[in-house]
Amino acid sequence: MNERHIIRVAFRGRLGRFDLDAAFALPATGVTALFGPSGCGKTTVLRCMAGLQHLDEGFCAIDDDIWQDRSSFRPTCRRPIGYVFQEASLFPHLSVKRNLLYGAPRDWRTPGSSGIGFDEITELLGLATLLDRAPRNLSGGERQRVAIGRALLSQPKLLLMDEPLAALDRQTKDEILPFLERLHDTLSLPIIYVSHDMTELERLADHLVLMQDGRILATGPLSELQSDPSLPLAVTRDAAVSLDSVVETYDTEYGLTTFKIDGARFVVPAGPEPVGERRRVRIAASDVSLARDPPRESTILNILPVRILSATRVNAQEMLAVLSLKADGSGPRLLARVTRRSWEQLGLAKEAAVYAQIKSVALAPATKP
Repeated sequence: MNERHIIRVAFRGRLGRFDLDAAFALPATGVTALFGPSGCGKTTVLRCMAGLQHLDEGFCAIDDDIWQDRSSFRPTCRRPIGYVFQEASLFPHLSVKRNLLYGAPRDWRTPGSSGIGFDEITELLGLATLLDRAPRNLSGGERQRVAIGRALLSQPKLLLMDEPLAALDRQTKDEILPFLERLHDTLSLPIIYVSHDMTELERLADHLVLMQDGRILATGPLSELQSDPSLPLAVTRDAAVSLDSVVETYDTEYGLTTFKIDGARFVVPAGPEPVGERRRVRIAASDVSLARDPPRESTILNILPVRILSATRVNAQEMLAVLSLKADGSGPRLLARVTRRSWEQLGLAKEAAVYAQIKSVALAPATKP
């Protein structure tokens, strides 16, 4: 990890009855998710990063810019952050435009000034037609998009988002997620995103900080933590791996798109998709079965050679296998959840070369809202 482009955090101490001991280092790029059950300390870490809570045993820095250590503490107003809460908390007496500009620096209109532009944000978040409206005339999703735009126009070095979709219903969440994906794809600004909803993170997150009881269980790329059998994500009933892919071809006759991932290609009934477009795919462990030999005839579109990297017994009936999409074990990983009887009857074991039969490949919706 490049030492000049990282976020370093270490917070230790007691807050009321809650003990926090959280330290990690992250790339200062993309979306990093803080994930874990309610009450595990996700929001507390975010508030400490923002300077809203002060622990004497605390350290926070982006690159070489130290916001807090044992001898210094920079207050929230002097930290270059944007903060998005669960509730939009817009000013009811101001229009959407004036809400957006409320936290913007005074010189934001100066010719040649760098940073995120007003027109760029209104386009990315789909706010151009709402600028003259009052907050009371906005839907919940629209209000939250304004809150995100206001945070971005403050020209932060880091955007902190504390369960920004938690107060929205599922339909509204699905409406706003494409806007968040567009921010991720378009802006270079690092984002720390708190959530206990894995479906959100499977679409948005690049990196994951997994928390439990005020402690850090693991940090790393999303797909690596999803496929680590020593962590709770891999052994849940709905375990899956999220992988970034690129559209390679589209079959107009059958309506099938081929997505390329390092080490493999997946054919999916979807499209048409522009060649070269990046899409995230999700492959559930329960949708992957294993075979010793390639099936001669099958309706399953994706049957790939894989290598078994590890095997874990998850209960009396089932085994969890971690698979590599490359023969040498260096490729992207998948999970397969199979019955223990099938595992033993086929004589499957670690390092075995087998075939993964992938019954379903789910696509995250396109990022254009």
